Amino acid sequence: MKRALIILLSFVFVIGVNAQMKKLQNRPYIDQRRLHYGFLIGLHTQDLNITNNGFITENGESWFADVATYSPGFSVGVLGELYLNKYLSLRAIPTLDFGDKTVVFKEQTSGKEERQQIKSTYFSIPLDLKYSAERFNNYRPYVMTGISPTIDLSVRKNKPLLVKSADCYLEAGFGCDFYLPYFKLIPELKFCFGLSNLLQSTRTDLNDKSLLKYTQSVNQISSRMIVFSLYFE
Repeated sequence: MKRALIILLSFVFVIGVNAQMKKLQNRPYIDQRRLHYGFLIGLHTQDLNITNNGFITENGESWFADVATYSPGFSVGVLGELYLNKYLSLRAIPTLDFGDKTVVFKEQTSGKEERQQIKSTYFSIPLDLKYSAERFNNYRPYVMTGISPTIDLSVRKNKPLLVKSADCYLEAGFGCDFYLPYFKLIPELKFCFGLSNLLQSTRTDLNDKSLLKYTQSVNQISSRMIVFSLYFE
């Protein structure tokens, strides 16, 4: 009985695999076009990597800054993809990212806290190299890497911290092309690491000079993001 069950399961497995191998491919030649176009919608999380320096003010205060909470942001963009060869393509993806993060400043002795919400509207043009595996039926996994010049369109002055508007991200991620009857759906997860020090240490914008202690307590700020996108092509 046991042997018969094993034979039956093996037969079902072989039939299933064989059926998969014969599955009809949707849009079989779409990847061979010289140019591909599409659009994306996505969710992301913005973060700041803050390096504190232990600065002590004249009255003996020492402030420590960190990002305490994360809020999901929203991304929209358009996709242009250039076919290079069977496995490689080059993508340009003008994108708008809307999001925010909350920085908490905590005084180490008294425990006093100060909060600053930093809202950002990033306009970026990622340039990514995409390496795809062999297509199997109607899906095709890939990995990608690239750079993303970025500008923040909503920098606000007269706040405890002031960040620079220009940055450049190093990107890496993975995804999968799903070939549907009328279009291609591409979910992708990528990780973005800012390469610039965003801290604006010269604070001529401050009307309240008592806020200068927060800038003096920080050596460096770099930006990070995790982005989940759905491309429609």
